[in-house]
Amino acid sequence: MATSETTGRNAGLLARERTIAGPSFNRWLVPTAALAIHLCIGMAYGFSVFWLPMTHLVSGADATACASQGFLDQLTTTTCNWTVPSVNHVFETFIAMLGLAAAIWGGWLEHAGPRKAGFIAACCWGGGLILGGVGVAMHQLWLVYLGCGLLGGIGQGLGYITPVSTLIKWFPDRRGLATGFAIMGYGGGAMIGAPIAVKLMEVFRQGDVAGVATTLMVMGGLYFVVMSLGAFGFRVPPVGWKPLGWQPGDAASTKAPLITQGHVHLSRAWKTPQFWLIWGVLCMNVTAGIGVISMASPMLQDVFGGRLVGADTGAVLSDAQKAAIAAAAAGLVGLISLFNSVGRLFWASTSDFLGRKFTYCVFFILGIVLYCLLPTMGHQGMAALFVITVCVIISMYGGGFATVPAYLADIFGTQMVGAIHGRLLTAWSVAGVVGPVLIASIREAQLAADVPKNLVYDRTLYILAGLLLIGLVCNLLVKPVDARHHMSDEQLRHERSLQRETQASDASLASAARGSFGVVGVLAWLAVGVPFLIGVWIALQKAAALL
Repeated sequence: MATSETTGRNAGLLARERTIAGPSFNRWLVPTAALAIHLCIGMAYGFSVFWLPMTHLVSGADATACASQGFLDQLTTTTCNWTVPSVNHVFETFIAMLGLAAAIWGGWLEHAGPRKAGFIAACCWGGGLILGGVGVAMHQLWLVYLGCGLLGGIGQGLGYITPVSTLIKWFPDRRGLATGFAIMGYGGGAMIGAPIAVKLMEVFRQGDVAGVATTLMVMGGLYFVVMSLGAFGFRVPPVGWKPLGWQPGDAASTKAPLITQGHVHLSRAWKTPQFWLIWGVLCMNVTAGIGVISMASPMLQDVFGGRLVGADTGAVLSDAQKAAIAAAAAGLVGLISLFNSVGRLFWASTSDFLGRKFTYCVFFILGIVLYCLLPTMGHQGMAALFVITVCVIISMYGGGFATVPAYLADIFGTQMVGAIHGRLLTAWSVAGVVGPVLIASIREAQLAADVPKNLVYDRTLYILAGLLLIGLVCNLLVKPVDARHHMSDEQLRHERSLQRETQASDASLASAARGSFGVVGVLAWLAVGVPFLIGVWIALQKAAALL
């Protein structure tokens, strides 16, 4: 009978069997592989740097003749510039595709393993950006949608969920910390990618036209290489592996009864009330957070105006003062990126001690209070407190993303948590599309009703607080899954056989994946840590304009 080691050697390079960790492997290398992928796909949050340059690609376009063009006309025009709304929909497309791809292929990923899924994600995200760059070069918007939006969105979805199940199995003692490290990368990807994109667009500029096409192609190639390295860096633990000295009951004894020892199959998990309650938790948290992210910069400028630079309310501002206000708003955007990223690691790690359900209660209760206080801070001119409050809110927005995989593992078990997480991300797709539309509609309606600009955000913030209240109710209703939904021992063995997993012997488990951190560990963490810290430094430099 062939051993799992022999089977692994005979399997293809991307096969899951080839990724089972050997004795010299150290589990702290897995987060670096996850970060390599998430720091690349996290550029999704920085895509706004392309929107304005993409609307000035055709020099000498007849503005009068092009004014009557609709969205469908812009998909194929080569003589008219695109509008900001028409290119901005690319973001909504790949966020929608992220959730759909994660939901569709999450189950396949569990069987295929993180190496194959990560490499395909690299092909889709990197290749999608390259194809999008070709679309920009040809000035064919439909090709940009196909590349960056559709293909890139599939890469986003696969890349986002690739590390989740693997990390949770490597860190059963610190599930929140493990997923927080990876998903922190998604929040921080824009801090690294956006400045690179801005610099490259200047380097490749031709006259008055920014080098958008070449930048997309170069970044697509770069992301493909980095994500591929991350994918090939993944290893999965042997069945039955656990950290030395840790027992499965340790966490459950402190957070019981919400941490299950059973496993729920994907086919049953998404039909349980718990799945849809957590779906509502994520959707409400994301919708409210997106609302603040989309409003933060204009809200700061509209609510405080000249007070940001010491001018009286209603005073005529000089060009220098207007520039200072715009710089302050950009500084807030930099802080938002930083807190969105760091909040993912902080809150997810904290949930290991507070418990996942209690952590979300903190998100919603504290969030409701802060959302309702923001209008008062604006009316009272408390700009510094306003900025701090927004940063705390955004940290909880990011923390919600990073904590939910561990929440799912607690409720449904670890065997299929990656696939279940993929289905749950449809909540993000819904929030990513509905949230901005809802916020924009409310704002436009109030402006149409002649509500002053500095007051137009009040009602919106109260509505977002109401969404958080719905999320709080959903979270409070989450209870343990009934044991009848758990997989039987026979079903669990069958599922593991589909993943080419066999129970390792006690002797092999005693020595499996107990390697030292060593030079390889230091180099791997430097490779992902240094770019991330550079991104943090750039964000802090932008934030300095607020001081």
